Amino acid sequence: MIASAVWKQGMLFDGKSQSGHTVRFDGTPEHAAGPSPMEMVLAALCGCTSVDVVSILQKKREPLEGLTVTAEAEQAAEAPRVFTKIHLTYKIRGKVTQKAAEDAVSLSKNKYCSVSKMLEKAAAVEYSIEYEG
Repeated sequence: MIASAVWKQGMLFDGKSQSGHTVRFDGTPEHAAGPSPMEMVLAALCGCTSVDVVSILQKKREPLEGLTVTAEAEQAAEAPRVFTKIHLTYKIRGKVTQKAAEDAVSLSKNKYCSVSKMLEKAAAVEYSIEYEG
């Protein structure tokens, strides 16, 4: 896997993935032109675990109608400002059984989500599940 970042101006950078996608990173405190790199790490965590959970629930033929994963993180006070604690909230919509949802989230966290497995080396990763029927 290959990625790059090109400095555009000021504290703006264009990150590019091997698959050709581009994202604008904004290193200013306002993040007006794009997310900070650390915000993208959290978004990547949400995306990674979402892919796992949806895939697992679909394989179990659970009637999933929607999924939103939100991450809230605490960072170290001093540089490097690594994440020290991350809480994921899974909002599951549909008549998914509680056991199936818990199993899917647990499998993602403990086995499949590469981003989660990397981050848990530095931060406590916890989660909760909310059901929206």
